[in-house]
Amino acid sequence: MIAELGHFALITAFILSVAQGVLPLFGAARGNSAMMLIAPAAAISVALAVAFSFGALVWGFITSDFSLALVANHSHSTKPMIYKISGTWGNHEGSLLLWILILAIYGGVLALGGSAIPMTLKARILAVQGMVTTGFLAFSLFTSNPFLRLANIPLDGKGLNPILQDPGLAIHPPMLYLGYVGLSMAFAFAVAALITGEVDRLWAKWLRPWIMAAWCALTCGIALGSWWAYYELGWGGWWFWDPVENASLMPWLAATALLHSAIVVEKRGQLKSWTVLLAIMAFSLSLVGTFIVRSGLLTSVHSFASDPARGVFVLAILLFAVGIPLALYAWRGPQLVTTADFTLTSREGGLIANNMLLVVATAIVLLGTFYPLGLEMVTGARITVGPPFFDATFNPVMALLMVFMAIGPVMAWRRGQTARLRPVLTCAAVGAGIIALAGSSFALGFGIGPLAALGLIGWLGAGIGADIWQQLKPNGTAGIGARAKRIPNDAIGMWVAHFGVVIFMLGAVGDNLFNSEQVVRAKPGDVIQIADRNVTFTGVKQVEGPNYQALAAQLEYRDEDGRLFALLTPEKRVYNAERQTTTEAAIRPTLRGDDYAVLGDGDSKIGYTLRLYYKPLVSWIWGGAVIMALGGLIAAFGRQRAATKQASLQQNAASALSTPDGGA
Repeated sequence: MIAELGHFALITAFILSVAQGVLPLFGAARGNSAMMLIAPAAAISVALAVAFSFGALVWGFITSDFSLALVANHSHSTKPMIYKISGTWGNHEGSLLLWILILAIYGGVLALGGSAIPMTLKARILAVQGMVTTGFLAFSLFTSNPFLRLANIPLDGKGLNPILQDPGLAIHPPMLYLGYVGLSMAFAFAVAALITGEVDRLWAKWLRPWIMAAWCALTCGIALGSWWAYYELGWGGWWFWDPVENASLMPWLAATALLHSAIVVEKRGQLKSWTVLLAIMAFSLSLVGTFIVRSGLLTSVHSFASDPARGVFVLAILLFAVGIPLALYAWRGPQLVTTADFTLTSREGGLIANNMLLVVATAIVLLGTFYPLGLEMVTGARITVGPPFFDATFNPVMALLMVFMAIGPVMAWRRGQTARLRPVLTCAAVGAGIIALAGSSFALGFGIGPLAALGLIGWLGAGIGADIWQQLKPNGTAGIGARAKRIPNDAIGMWVAHFGVVIFMLGAVGDNLFNSEQVVRAKPGDVIQIADRNVTFTGVKQVEGPNYQALAAQLEYRDEDGRLFALLTPEKRVYNAERQTTTEAAIRPTLRGDDYAVLGDGDSKIGYTLRLYYKPLVSWIWGGAVIMALGGLIAAFGRQRAATKQASLQQNAASALSTPDGGA
């Protein structure tokens, strides 16, 4: 009964989303406030209906209702509860419903808030959001119904893919979808602006928090996915340029460009047309990621489905979401073009360079992801585009971007230079030289690429430090504390986010340059040397899990003086219901580096295959991503605090004017 109610709620949400997408547009065009007010009411109702539907599906997984085809195919009665719940979105239909839920929640949040946005604009934004929701609800109801019943109910389910039975996969998809779907709000703002032909600083001010929220969530989602691949797949890496990894990176790059472009619109009223186009393309790239995951065109461990019919439906949504807005942009875009009143040696010029480099980087990832598919379709030849291609094309572009990251923030708006520019550039250049020289003397044999990467780390890190000091250093009238209070949170958030890039780069370069690896066939009692540690393989033992059986190796880690400092137990698991085998890496994470061990095939006679790694600074990669997201949150919080302070001042001023004394 609950499943039927969930299905009914989904149908109700579809009908309401149609009303949300159509009626407010007519109301806005005719100036009918009653029709415009349908938008927030419908958006809230859609969010509630989809939330109920999703809750009904979660209940089906929790109670192991195997009469539901989705539960029978992707769950099992012996699964731990956390994986029963996460199994709700560990499949195509459930993950699509989660996507729709987040989409509806975003619309509901805007409907409940956004009181400063004019009614006409808000109605159009919610109407566009309603159209997007309608498309995905139709996709769910007509091709991917999560509430289908089975005529013959099995005694138990088939279980969930073992590699998805992990806490990281319980968190990663929702966080990633918060980023993907969050860009739909930027898309809705852009299309609504194109309908009216009006883009101004207030529009950019209302838009930026939505971009910031999506960017922070997408940053954390990508980092979680990378972390999961690192410890769960057992190959010792954290990024493989997999098509689905690329699909998440492309909208992140576009969202980063959009975030910086929106700053120019808000501060200077420039780049309006470009910002609108970026908003459309950022969400379009999110839909491209959805198409990759669900079409079966590209093979990936992350893919949910391989049904071309579903892929065609997503492609239709993609073409609709891109084609109509781009046609609207071709009509309205020229009206948004403004005359440039700045020089290239200004902050606007630096942000334009930032945008161009990010767009080029996005194009490179797009080409590297889809070129093999296009070539196979045209010629039948199969090729693989992997790390060598991206190292040669993507990395140089991002290196140049890091150069501008130290320069852009200390440039003045419009034209001229600030007093901070020269000392920041000097410190950045000195920092780059010191780090590069230290790296080359520390380890011989570095190529030009690693030395350049080390130099860029020093350049950006020293540049950020110099800029902070220039802003905080005492002068004749104010000390450090007084000057710190005057720094806006936007600037602090920028420093934190850019510093996160430094930390991320330290982790990536450290892992790439200094990692050690040993692959051996070992018997109990053998000692393997890796880096500055000796690893003794003492044997294997049987381990019984809640829904699996495992063989665990016993590895004792000792330093050069023979002192035991770690015991790692990598496992090879066999899941009972799925009859699938997985490897579970054993990792000892530290700030200095990770000890990483994987158990392969073998037996007591011929020995067991062991893959041992020592990965310096690798955890800094995810730490840097968290710091980047934290910088975005600080900037967003600062904007909210500033807006609240401004509203308070306006209210106080109005109160003063309303009194006899205030009017004097």
